[in-house]
Amino acid sequence: MTVDRAVFLFLGCVILTSVALAHFVNPWWIALTIFAGLNAIQAAFTGFCPAALVFKKLGLKVGVAFR
Repeated sequence: MTVDRAVFLFLGCVILTSVALAHFVNPWWIALTIFAGLNAIQAAFTGFCPAALVFKKLGLKVGVAFR
């Protein structure tokens, strides 16, 4: 698995978890979805993603998106 795929997997899990928590626990959990979306937009323009740094340090191979 590459860093790119790990980031997308992590983003998807965060979004789905946030939506489930907003539905079943408290609507304010939707703020986590907003944060994840804004971070994804920021990463698309800058190429900087904090999760990618963590996955690199964990030893995953670098893909093409987050070098």
